[in-house]
Amino acid sequence: VQLQASGGGLVQAGGSLGLSCVASTRTFTTYVMGWFRQAPGKEREFVGAISWTGRSTDYADSVKGRFTISRDNAKNTVYLQMNSLKPEDTAVYYCAAKVDITTATMRNFGGDYWGQGTLVTVSS
Repeated sequence: VQLQASGGGLVQAGGSLGLSCVASTRTFTTYVMGWFRQAPGKEREFVGAISWTGRSTDYADSVKGRFTISRDNAKNTVYLQMNSLKPEDTAVYYCAAKVDITTATMRNFGGDYWGQGTLVTVSS
């Protein structure tokens, strides 16, 4: 599976930004999809995940209530809508795919496949 993320950029604190990730696979619905991020000098951290149906989502506490993950199975695409952005949200954002049926394993173990990352910079 190849994952292509896009949508990163520069935004002011309090602003919004949307990321997209397209998966090149014929079996998109077999994957839990997720987003991770890595800030400069820090380890990669979990942001959110969504089940293959889209009915179950999981978020890191740091983004809960501000970020929304969604997916369009007809377009093999997962989205991350980021609102009320803070400077501490600055990071390279990676999408991930995992062959599973629950979001918990994505949070705990990461993805089986990773995108190339897209940079989000939030200015104060």
